[in-house]
Parts: sequence; C-alpha cells; structure tokens
Amino acid sequence: QVQVVESGGGLVQAGGSLRLSCAASGDTFSSVAMGWFRQAPGKERKFVASIDWSGGNTYYADSVKGRFTISRDNAKNTVYLQMNSLKPEDTAVYYCALRREGSISLVWRAYDYWGQGTQVTVSS
Repeated sequence: QVQVVESGGGLVQAGGSLRLSCAASGDTFSSVAMGWFRQAPGKERKFVASIDWSGGNTYYADSVKGRFTISRDNAKNTVYLQMNSLKPEDTAVYYCALRREGSISLVWRAYDYWGQGTQVTVSS
C-alpha cells in the first residue's frame, strides 16, 4: 500500500519562508516522479512543481518560479518544497503526489497517489 504524507504547512507572514516535506512509502521511491499541487478555496487544483525520479529534472509553475524549489532525498523517501518570498496569493492547501512513471508531469491526472494535503496560509 502506497502512502504519501505531507507536513510542514502553517501560517507565515508575506515575505517569509516555509519548507514542506512529503514522505512516501510502499513503492520504490527512487523510480517515481513527485509533484506538488495546490488548491485555494473555491478554485481548482493547480500544478506547482514536479521532480523526476533522479532529481535531475524539475519544472515549476510560472507563478512560483524563482521563489520555490523542489528537491528530493531518495535515501529518506522524501521530497521537499522550499517556499521563499511567500505572497498572500500562495495561500492554499498543498498536496504532494506520486507518479509511478518517473518523468515530470504538470497534469494532476498523471499522478497515482496523493497525500491528504497541508494548509499554507500567508498573511499580508
């Protein structure tokens, strides 16, 4: 049984930083791609960032490029999302997702397993 569990959300002031973590179990972590998506109240789920199985390829939404960094530690079965220069519009529930095919995808339907989400709130 594959499990994906996010942590690290919280309340931060605009301009601040947070680091989200996502631990995956039950699969060969070093062969899967991972992604982060977010969903604000009343809005659809949107792509944030993705990293391939090796960690050598990453992709970001334009809205977070230059502020967020996705990385992974295959020895710990964990992927991270470092979020800097946070803005109120970054407020959302952030979801981590696992894609068994190891390449990057921007499409939520391409991911096979999802975490329960972690709330990030950025105050102005």
